Amino acid sequence: MTAVRSPLIGYAVLFAAVALLPAIGAYPIFVMKVMCYALFACAFNLLIGFTGLLSFGHAAFLGTAAYCAGHALKVWGLPAPMGLLVGTGAAAIVGLGFGWLAIRRSGIYFSMITLALAQMLFFVFLQAPFTYGEDGLQGVPRGNFLGLDLSSDLTLYYVVLGIFIAAFWLIYRTVHSPFGQVLTSIRENEARAVSLGYDVERFKLVAFVLSAALAGLAGATKTLVLGFATLSDAVWTTSGLVILMTLVGGMGTMIGPIVGALIIIALENKIGNLGRALAEMTGVEWFNTLGESVTLVTGLIFIVCVLAFRRGIVGELHHFVTRKRKA
Repeated sequence: MTAVRSPLIGYAVLFAAVALLPAIGAYPIFVMKVMCYALFACAFNLLIGFTGLLSFGHAAFLGTAAYCAGHALKVWGLPAPMGLLVGTGAAAIVGLGFGWLAIRRSGIYFSMITLALAQMLFFVFLQAPFTYGEDGLQGVPRGNFLGLDLSSDLTLYYVVLGIFIAAFWLIYRTVHSPFGQVLTSIRENEARAVSLGYDVERFKLVAFVLSAALAGLAGATKTLVLGFATLSDAVWTTSGLVILMTLVGGMGTMIGPIVGALIIIALENKIGNLGRALAEMTGVEWFNTLGESVTLVTGLIFIVCVLAFRRGIVGELHHFVTRKRKA
């Protein structure tokens, strides 16, 4: 019982600390953006870390939900909860279609099918009138959430935190349920899972749709926070970004994707400030160009993690602690 409660207590402390961040001066919009991408990474990790399926097209679900939620809020005038449900539902439907086609193959063929389908959807978004093409869907209103006025960043902050905690709890319960154990067995030895009588394709499809829906919830929430949806939400580089977040943080761990999202989003948003500070301290003018070299820095971090932290940051810490306890 203690072993079960221990991680839950840790998660509760973590979320309590996140709830206190605005009180100590953290910028709410930045933290909410991190939470949205952390949920996106957790959804992706459910598929690759616990089921063993590598999707190269997860940005399709983020982008689908972002556009559909934004359209529902701005054009249809739906309240925020309904807008989030519309976005999440749309991502789940797209995930069902993608999954039905992709799970018929395995390995790199599965990954390439998801990439091809995501790229096809990207070009649909590029041409569709309701997305406004390269200009993006702008001016999405926040509205109200169950009577709460979301025009206040602080109010929205705690709503987003509540959404993230609920989604994280769903992922936790899924992973630690009999269904989650079957997913783990498929990841470890699919042939053996088949021999035990499990309908592997059905389990894969359910996991894919659930991952797509949660990724969609992240995209819909991001549109609510930022007030816009653009093609960058659905482009293939965003799929690569979520893979990077998961690998850096620790694939197959609950907290790893959150850590990875924090690191990558912080780099994207704060590396320019860091570069200017380093230029002032060292007198090296090159540091001023760091803000324009985010992909270079993230690429270097990825290389370092692959070479030195094969399990990701959280995975390596967990392995170190486990080894010390056994010693």
